[in-house]
Amino acid sequence: MPGTVLLIAASPVGRGCLVDAASVLPVLAAVAPSVLAGTETANVVELADPLEPQAVLTRLRAAATAPGPLTVFLTGQLQLDRRQRLPHLALARTTPATVRYTGFPWHWIPEELRLRAPGSTTLLVDLHADAEAWRHLVARPLGAGPGTRLFGRVAPPPPRRSVAAPAYMRALATLLRSGLRPPLADLHEQALARSTAEEPGAARRDLVLAVDPAAPPPGPFAVPGRPPAPFAPVTAPVPVPGPGSVPAPGPAAVPAPEPAAAPAPVPAAVPPTAPRVPAVGTAHAKAAGPAHTTTPGPAAAFLPSPAQAPVPDPPAAHPAPDLDPPAAHTAAVRPRAHPVVPAPVSEPVPIEPALVRVPEPEPEPGRVPSDPHAEISAAVEGGRHDEADALAERWERAARGEGGPGAGGAVHWMEVRADLAMLAGDAERSCRTWLAVADARLAAGQAPDAPGVEAAVDRAHHQWGRIGDAARARELGVALAALRRRVPGRTRGALDDVRRHLDRLGTRV
Repeated sequence: MPGTVLLIAASPVGRGCLVDAASVLPVLAAVAPSVLAGTETANVVELADPLEPQAVLTRLRAAATAPGPLTVFLTGQLQLDRRQRLPHLALARTTPATVRYTGFPWHWIPEELRLRAPGSTTLLVDLHADAEAWRHLVARPLGAGPGTRLFGRVAPPPPRRSVAAPAYMRALATLLRSGLRPPLADLHEQALARSTAEEPGAARRDLVLAVDPAAPPPGPFAVPGRPPAPFAPVTAPVPVPGPGSVPAPGPAAVPAPEPAAAPAPVPAAVPPTAPRVPAVGTAHAKAAGPAHTTTPGPAAAFLPSPAQAPVPDPPAAHPAPDLDPPAAHTAAVRPRAHPVVPAPVSEPVPIEPALVRVPEPEPEPGRVPSDPHAEISAAVEGGRHDEADALAERWERAARGEGGPGAGGAVHWMEVRADLAMLAGDAERSCRTWLAVADARLAAGQAPDAPGVEAAVDRAHHQWGRIGDAARARELGVALAALRRRVPGRTRGALDDVRRHLDRLGTRV
């Protein structure tokens, strides 16, 4: 199965530019596609200095729905929007005042990747942040979502009136041009070493990102200025002595001084294991983009288990760099001269609702329960779309019975069914379901500009434009226009586009 590689280089034009992001694309393009992807064959899509966030979203969504491993090389700069204080990837037309409308929100990345199979997605980043975004990221490092491997660095803003070079990404590309692709953790460390040698002054302050949910626990965490401490899960059982094993009290004895001994190893009964990292998500419509090399395979939906759906925590300040990283991390960063802030497994979005546990419906008699998402994915790949939808509908009914129609689990399964309808070529059913998803999120109290609400309306709009039956298009178009008045989205003129299409269909709103 071929892999997919997405090369994105984005930075503003003019005085707001902090990094010459596009300068690394020729070096990356010189690497063999199979080496970039780590597969025998690969499709490569390049996006240089994009103007619109929807252009980036279209390429990312198409790559996320492609089968096989996905590797994203992302170079650019980060800025905060002034209203929600969320990091955005600055695009060619982005300014500090317009970042909310002209930048690409970072939380769209985990949103688009969250339905891919765990361990099948890798995100390699070389980012520079302006002063405001830098202060934000020191307390809340970036994440790419559960199940996605994230490696790279975020650099502070360069000196005034200067433009930085993407030293980390250039070092990464130079290492890959040799034709060898070492394990990602080793490749990341080698690229860090090269970039540090190239820019020794600035690199000492970089925020290093190294998250690999599929990696085994590294054992003791090495933290600058502290001795290694054994890493064991907090849920490890504590042995309790039996009734006869407690010695009777006796006279206190003063022990003789003993020489200092090495720290005791972790007992064999308590293996140093890290908690499993969950993965959730939603599949999206596939969009065409420039590609080269091998022929792509058929599209497939990667659907996670509902038991893996995480409950995002509200943003909280991360520990200072000199504290031990939390136990949820599965990758340790080698000590460096500059502070290292561990990246979270997932970037919490404050305005997204928490997904709740989805109850499992009663299994059929004589049938062994299995992962429904794996069954759905297998049915889609085999062309059995009705079977996949019936299974998703059964889980949706179970979630509704447990938490009501607005429960997070029920909304999740509605999104899955909307994607299944899209993969089956049923644009009308997909549009109708996405409209229901948006209504459910709004009824649950989410704001009209919440990412989940905007994404649902945008996808309903996209599928509505593919409906061939004029009567059904008029019916859903009126509902879409009413929803667009509440949720205009980030694309300017979306409501006007709906009205023009309805005029062509002979309906005015």
